[in-house]
Formats: sequence, C-alpha cells, structure tokens
Amino acid sequence: MKANSVYEKRPWLGFYPKDVPADIEVPRKSVVQAFNDSTEKWRDRTAIIFYGARITYGDLREKVDRFATALSGLGIKKGDVVAFLMLNSPEHIIAFYATIKLGAIVTPVSPVYVSSEIKHQLKDSGAETIICQDILYEAVEKTGIKLKNVILTNISESLPRLKKLMGKSVLRGVYQKMAAPSVETLSQKGFYQMQELIKKYPPDAPEVDINPEEDVMNLPYTGGTTGQPKGVMITHRGVIANDIQYHSFYPFLEDGEEMIVAYMPFYHAGGQFTALLSGIMRGATLVVITNPDPDDVLGAVAKNGATMFVGAPAMYELLKDYEKTDRVDWKRLKIIASGADALNERTARDWEARTGTQLHDIYGQTELFALSHGTPLGKQKIGTVGIPLPSTIAGILDPEKDEFMDFGELGEICVRFDCSQVCKGYWKNPEATEDCLATIDGQKWWRTGDLGRMDDDGYFHIYDRKRDLIKYKGLRIYAREVEEVLRNHPLIKEAGVIGVPDIKVGENVKAMVVLESDGRGNLSEEDIIAYCKDKLTPYKIPRIIEFVGEIPRTDVGKVSRRELREEEL
Repeated sequence: MKANSVYEKRPWLGFYPKDVPADIEVPRKSVVQAFNDSTEKWRDRTAIIFYGARITYGDLREKVDRFATALSGLGIKKGDVVAFLMLNSPEHIIAFYATIKLGAIVTPVSPVYVSSEIKHQLKDSGAETIICQDILYEAVEKTGIKLKNVILTNISESLPRLKKLMGKSVLRGVYQKMAAPSVETLSQKGFYQMQELIKKYPPDAPEVDINPEEDVMNLPYTGGTTGQPKGVMITHRGVIANDIQYHSFYPFLEDGEEMIVAYMPFYHAGGQFTALLSGIMRGATLVVITNPDPDDVLGAVAKNGATMFVGAPAMYELLKDYEKTDRVDWKRLKIIASGADALNERTARDWEARTGTQLHDIYGQTELFALSHGTPLGKQKIGTVGIPLPSTIAGILDPEKDEFMDFGELGEICVRFDCSQVCKGYWKNPEATEDCLATIDGQKWWRTGDLGRMDDDGYFHIYDRKRDLIKYKGLRIYAREVEEVLRNHPLIKEAGVIGVPDIKVGENVKAMVVLESDGRGNLSEEDIIAYCKDKLTPYKIPRIIEFVGEIPRTDVGKVSRRELREEEL
C-alpha cells in the first residue's frame, strides 16, 4: 500500500463530531508562557485542592517564581537536567513549572524504581540536581552517585494545619515502610529543604528565552522492558500542540471551569499531561491525590463535583465491583476516559451496566506525548482505542519492513513523524531513534511498538506490544488476545500470558491465572483449556496454566509481562 493512500485520506474524519476540526493551528508558544497566562487569567481561582488545603492560581504563581529564583541561585540554568523523585503533591507541580521556567529539563523518576534503575536514569540523563520526597531519598542514597544539589520536600507540607499534625494518618498508605532521612543527612553540604528555599527567595525568576520547537522541557524514561530505559525528548511545542488537539477533540471541556481528580501519577505521561500540564494551562482545579485509595478517589469525585475523570483500566476494574462506587453520580461528569493501558471489553461493559456511563478509551505513549487517539463522545466502539486526534495521521505498518498494511490487516501502529505530538527522539541515542522510524516515499513514520489494526471506520484496535509476541512453530500469538479470552471467564479475575521457551516448538503459551473467590476449587486447568477451545484457534490455547495469588503489574496498572518472564528464569 502506498504512503499517500487511504491512511493519509483519514477515513476516521467521518466519525468526528460536527464541532471537531480536522486540523489545528499551533501557536509559537512555550509551556512557560501558557503557565504565566493561566496564572494571570485565573489568579483568584483555586488551582489545587490537597486533602482540604486550597492553593489559588495566584499563590501557585508566587511559589513557582520563588522556587525558580532559588533554583537559579543554586546554579541551575537552561539545558540542565533536574531529576524528580516525587509523589503527587502541590510541591511536584510547583517544582515542575519552576524548573522549566529556567529552560531546564525535568526528568521524572518513578517512585517504585529501585536504586539501580534510579542510578541508570541519573547517569544517562546527566542530572546533577534532584528534587526528592524525603521518604524516597534512601533509594537515591544507595545509588552512590554524588549530586550537586539534593532538594527534599515533605509530602505533608501542604496539608491543612490540623491534618499536617496528623500527616502520617492522613497519608498512611504513603508512609508504610518509608522513613525520612536523618538529621545528619540533611545537614550535609548541597542538601536543601524545598519549603525553606521558597520562603528564602523572592519571586524574581529570571526570564529565559525558550525556543518552543527545539528546546526540550521534559525527559521521561521509557519502561525499559527491553534493554535499558531510554530518555524521550519532549519539546514545549509538542505539549502545546497535544493540549490543543485534546481540547479540540473534546470541545465541551471549558477553560477555567473543569474540576479534575488527579490521582494518576505525575511522573507518568498520562497523569502529567492531563492534570499537571493541560489542566493547569487551562485553568482547571486539580484535586490532587497522593495515594490512589479507592475511597479517596470516590470521595474526591463526589465531594468536589468532578467534571471529568481520567483513569487507568486497573482503577475501573476495581471500581466496577466496589461497594461504594454508586455514591458517585457518574452521569454528571462530562466525560470518563480510560488510558495508560488497553481496556478489557468486559470491564467496559460491566462499568456501563453499573454506572450507566461509557468509558472513552484514549491512546498514546510516552513518545507521543501524550495522546494520538481518542474515542469521540457518544461514539464509543468497545474493543478499540478510538480514532486519531486532529492533525494526527496514523496507520498500520508491516512490523518487519517499511510497507503499509491494508485495512483490517494486523501490523504495527505508526504515527507520521511530522505530527506535532511525536517526540524529537531518544536522548543521546540516535540509533534507537532511527530504529523507530520507517521511511516510505520520503515520509517518516514513528513506529509505536504496538501491534494492531484499523477497521473500515478508521477505529484502531490494539492487540499487543511487539516485544510480547509469542512464536509457536513460527506462528504468531498475541498475549493480550489470550488474556482477553481468559478474563471474560466469569470465574477468572485476572490473567497474565507469556511465552515459555521450548526447544521443539519455539515457545509454549503459559497463562498465570487469578481466580475469583467462588472459582477456587471449582475451576481446573482442564476446565480452562476446554473453555478456550471454541474461542481460540488450537495453537493459541495455553499449554501451561498456573494458578497464582496475584499478577504483577507496572506502576500504572499494566500486566508486567517482564516480571512474569523473569519469574520463569
């Protein structure tokens, strides 16, 4: 199929609502400018609600400017990389905007990383300064890396006075097995307390010239399920463009009006984009949740009158059966979206039956910071991730060569490289960048690594990650397809599928299965195999089944097939 064929004709445009444009204009503007504009325009509006404490946009601006002045005083300048090891908190938002105000680059580190993973990111990014939650510092110390600046902050710092005194009980889930650094550690040269810096320095942040098209502002690292994690270069223009695409696709979201429950982690592309970036730039109020306890999430939605909700499939899987879910009138929300992982069809149907509302799947990845596809309001097609956003051209490539697949054929999802939300490439790794690019008729396309297909309506279906493909006697098996079949069994709660090496056939399909409580003792390996026989072709049926207590998941709730494979070694 030629590059200028059906994909570039964008058949999905026929499913756009009437008020959604096919294309957008992207102003030459930095995220810093967008932040300054929003904090001026909505100066008296509440920007952040944190366990009852409220911070206005005016207060947020002053704290950001003070902290930016402090960072400048510590020698941080344009182009420097600053590592963030932080939980969701007002301080995370303050530190983020203060850092990029200086033209510096944020590299967010996952709080679940062990010391070796933190060490790799610090060394690879070149970060010499870290802003860190005090209870997470121990893992940094164990890396053995000598940093110029260590700025620590306490998770309870922004709580209301009474709750601050009760800090550990209010945020009890955060404090388990964590301890703040000793007084001796804090007194070392180069160690600072974030709140003290904000108090000490005036709100006189230096003005820095930023090139939105070229300057990198964000350096998240990919999960590293194959090889070492890689830094993804995100520019100011990429974020501004994706924000406009997102709001053009969902035009009912109103600037200065939305109430967003921000439970998804800010170090992850999904939580960072929808709340910390787009939410703040658009004058929304963020109800920030540090520990995603279902009671806290539901309470925040109900008490604050949330107008929209974005969650990972794992949260919906939990809430659809949770006893308190009905305390929220979900029909009052403008949209309920699911992202960060593929949404199980049964979960989507069960959610609709329980709440009377639809889940709108959205799709993206770190390299497409953060969204490339979405489900049009009221035009849900269960089992898909929706259609490309405005000014986004996507297609399906042959996974092995630079050729397009026909409609309906399975291949690798790609996005044209000149689409605004596509990253600049990988940090100091041009070889890895080139490996992700396909060139067809002189046009470059970014390979996502996700296997899927596009149907006749232009909706995209995702099957698996390319790296999770199982090969049995040369035949391809998609782990997610098998997992979907297993999860649809009424007595199966969770399932994880991997390939297990076998010298005769290449790989056998192995399924790790978590049973529902009423399935224990009532469902055998043979029962599961029999169940699969009329739902999967014979070679896809699991040869090995193991009953387990839980399935390991990533920090955003995806099945961690890497950990499942490691357990087999």
